[in-house]
Amino acid sequence: MPTDASEAAISARAIAHDRATWLDPVTGAALDQRALMATMATKRAVLLGETHDIAEIHRWQAHVVAHLHGLNPQIAVGFEMFPRRLQPVLNRWVAGELSTADFIVTSEWDQVWGFPPDIYLPIFHYCRQHKVPMLALNCHRPLVTRVGREGWDAIPEDERDGLTPSAPATPAYRRYLFELTGAANRAPGQSGPLQSPDDPGWDRFVRAQQTWDRAFACNIAKALAAGTAKLVVGIIGRGHLEYGGGTPYQLADLGVSDVAVLLPNQNAELTVEPDRRLADAVFRLDVPEPAAERRGRARLVAG
Repeated sequence: MPTDASEAAISARAIAHDRATWLDPVTGAALDQRALMATMATKRAVLLGETHDIAEIHRWQAHVVAHLHGLNPQIAVGFEMFPRRLQPVLNRWVAGELSTADFIVTSEWDQVWGFPPDIYLPIFHYCRQHKVPMLALNCHRPLVTRVGREGWDAIPEDERDGLTPSAPATPAYRRYLFELTGAANRAPGQSGPLQSPDDPGWDRFVRAQQTWDRAFACNIAKALAAGTAKLVVGIIGRGHLEYGGGTPYQLADLGVSDVAVLLPNQNAELTVEPDRRLADAVFRLDVPEPAAERRGRARLVAG
């Protein structure tokens, strides 16, 4: 029988790889790209996680979008970066009615996002050149703050930006967010550290985070229901996707269960976790880059 120590070592061992490749985060095994992409192309939603300020991740996303589009022409690409009110601007961009400079200004890029647009432009240009619909997945930012502070029930229905209430966070998701943000050492809006993810003081942050999760899920589900696409590829911060507790969980609550999450792995080694699934697959990047500078305001959870 294995000892507890050996089991713990297996559950978080690191596997090194010599080149960029697709990997199974549960076993560390290499995955065949053609077989993986063929499976992904049959999904209703494929969510591509990101760390927002790493240019190589956005190049990886562009490659995956192109690959999936080649296999399934009836796709749309949804973006966390844009609130729903900017959907008409995305439509005009895809239709070829705006120059790149005009698109950056008209989409209020510096105000709503702030990371250098150049690192996202390959995806935007691919969508325009191939007439792939672009979807604005985010909600009105003040709604996130209000839900965190007041709770969902306090928001009048006509001020909910078309969203439905989030499915309650699972204990595992509360714990994930708690660990991701280092809340035990710093608690936004609190006078001191929180003791655990079950602390009522943690509810405000969780409610706010789930408003984003639900917004992305609602807008993906609406696009699928409307027939805008048979497959929506989501460009979303990895904090909303890892371990399935964020947007994938909210999509399932909305009846969209055939969903996959793909993530980039920026480290030289892959941490394997046999007891829980980080994503359906990860792609090890082999081009380390410094983070790009952001001009906008900080988000609650880094991508």
